[in-house]
Amino acid sequence: MSDTLILVAETRSDFRQSICEALEESGFRAQPIDTEPALWSALDDLSPGALVLDTALRAPLGLDLCRDVRDRSDIPIILVGARSTEVDRVIGLELGADDYMPAPYSPRELIARLRAVLRRRVAERRAGVAPRQLARFDGWTVNFTRREVVDPNGLPVVLTGAEFSLLAVMLEQAQRVIARERLIELAGTRSSDSSDRSIDVLVSRLRRKLSVDGRAAPIVTVRGVGYMFGAGVTYD
Repeated sequence: MSDTLILVAETRSDFRQSICEALEESGFRAQPIDTEPALWSALDDLSPGALVLDTALRAPLGLDLCRDVRDRSDIPIILVGARSTEVDRVIGLELGADDYMPAPYSPRELIARLRAVLRRRVAERRAGVAPRQLARFDGWTVNFTRREVVDPNGLPVVLTGAEFSLLAVMLEQAQRVIARERLIELAGTRSSDSSDRSIDVLVSRLRRKLSVDGRAAPIVTVRGVGYMFGAGVTYD
């Protein structure tokens, strides 16, 4: 993860500078971004490993900007912003962010969360080169090498990096109950306190994307414990 390029799209110049300095002191490379056009250019021309995205970069529609970035790229996104209600956090995660940090936030905590996101990406890449490259369940096909998911009708389903990681973990543990805390650990999803709903939001998003033709996704909630992937899985 050292020498990974991080885009810092932060509207406040002093904070943008301090974040970039902290990243570079921690072994990362940092590219400061102060406008939306500069963000799109950096995504097109550079090879960033993650994005810190200030919702104010497209005020007042910062969450829409997060969605637009996710539509074009599967880059890990840590969304930051002044609004800190649970609704804002949940919406940000629903639109494809991998994490959400309300401002003001400390560079130290931001770097810790970036490392967690990047560890998850490393795990996904390792899964991609595993001997078992294809998984099948209920007519679905998951290609770990290409990180592609195809539904029973032969149509591709786009998953974010966090959603794909969660699906990979659930497939590996199919028909076993996974405690919520263990699932957070395996999928690399942050858990800061009991009110953090990041794993629940991810499960909800994955359920919705795996539901086609009126058939519910095979993800079972085991109340008080965690989740279980209820379908049988075969590997090629």
